[in-house]
Amino acid sequence: MEAVIATGGKQYRVAPGQVIKVERLGQPRGTAVEFKEVLLVNQDGQVTVEPGALKAARVTGEVVVEKKDAKVLVVKFKRRKNYRRKRGHRQILTAVRITKIEV
Repeated sequence: MEAVIATGGKQYRVAPGQVIKVERLGQPRGTAVEFKEVLLVNQDGQVTVEPGALKAARVTGEVVVEKKDAKVLVVKFKRRKNYRRKRGHRQILTAVRITKIEV
């Protein structure tokens, strides 16, 4: 069984037991998290996409850890103008282990 959920402005394809990195949730480690915005559920080849049927669908998970992602470098450069800027950014992510998918 697998599902597609939306959180933090992104969509994730998840299955029970899988660990995904999502935008920061601000929950302590070991807390149960429920994703209510389920977009698709696949049960043994039977795909459900109807909004009415997915209103009751829930995906639950457990917060594993909250940590910073790899650094993303942003470089600005204009040739022949002696203009160079280099900045870095590390996004805080939450790792969530998917425990259950309910339809």
